[in-house]
Amino acid sequence: MGDKQDKTDLLQGTLDLLILTTLRRESMHGYAITEHIQQTSEDVLQVEEGALYPALHRLELRGWLESAWGLSENNRRAKYYRLTAAGRKQLAIETKYWTRMTSAIGRVIEAT
Repeated sequence: MGDKQDKTDLLQGTLDLLILTTLRRESMHGYAITEHIQQTSEDVLQVEEGALYPALHRLELRGWLESAWGLSENNRRAKYYRLTAAGRKQLAIETKYWTRMTSAIGRVIEAT
């Protein structure tokens, strides 16, 4: 498996968590979300548009995000997303689950 496939596999299981975490402090438009994830992960994680926008739509349908149109930094019309109260609750649930799973995986790796 190559690096690109490894990145895709990780994102398929964690994209919702990454989006919710990215939006916990401020609203952002889609491109800013992908940039934040890529920069914060030091270019290890890259979210493709084909994965991001369906995920944003899904999270909005679940009531975890709200969106509104606004102007981006370069004066272009963009849809901004922000966490709802339900989204903050879901972020806490997913963070707890992720912490539990990564800890368990770490124990297995260290035991071998």
